[in-house]
Amino acid sequence: MNHLSSPPQASSFFIRFGNLFDAGRALAFPCDERGGVDLDTLSEQARANYLFARAMVGRDFSPPRLLANPPFFSEPINASRRAY
Repeated sequence: MNHLSSPPQASSFFIRFGNLFDAGRALAFPCDERGGVDLDTLSEQARANYLFARAMVGRDFSPPRLLANPPFFSEPINASRRAY
């Protein structure tokens, strides 16, 4: 029996947390069509940023928005940049 695994595919959905004070510091993460983020696929730094953004909704970040297959963003996506 031969099991072949398919290579990981790029996500066509992203969840985006806008920064309430600086639009250039928004954070975006790949997710499924319901907005679920697979924490196991994120780097350690991206996972820390995701959890930080979730915890700071209403204080530093806006509630997340689900974006379907966004061709371009108005500011760079940087899930690995530390938000604090």
